[in-house]
Amino acid sequence: MCSMRFRIEFVPKDVEEEIVIRCHSLDENVKKQCETIEALLDNSPVIVYHKEEQEFYFPSERILFFETDGNAVHAHTADDVFRVNYRLYQLETILPTAFLRVSKSAIVNTSQIFSLSKTLGVSLEIQFFNTHKQIYASKLYIKELKQVLSQRRR
Repeated sequence: MCSMRFRIEFVPKDVEEEIVIRCHSLDENVKKQCETIEALLDNSPVIVYHKEEQEFYFPSERILFFETDGNAVHAHTADDVFRVNYRLYQLETILPTAFLRVSKSAIVNTSQIFSLSKTLGVSLEIQFFNTHKQIYASKLYIKELKQVLSQRRR
């Protein structure tokens, strides 16, 4: 049960509207509330996923990662692959905060990451829950990825 109060204040039209969350710490409950509010306020375009001649509409939370393949960008779920009509730099601006660039050619859903493994080179292998799929984070992006994952554990 949540012991948080909820209050609405009315402001004049010339004052910018804002949402303020006052909390003792940034725990999972507060993070989930922030994500829910962000999703409600999000006016970004709906991502349409394509496979053959079909269009699919489902929440981005199902996506493990996006990757480029030549000129195409593909969205991977645990058991399927879809084409999207966006470039990675465009997806970075419209995806929820759980998504993070991990290489020049990939964006991952950090909430779907199961493990990280060091490779022989300077990259990390990223593995996801309940699937054999994996992708690699390049050296340039590893520090930020680890920071995001460590914040998620708090």
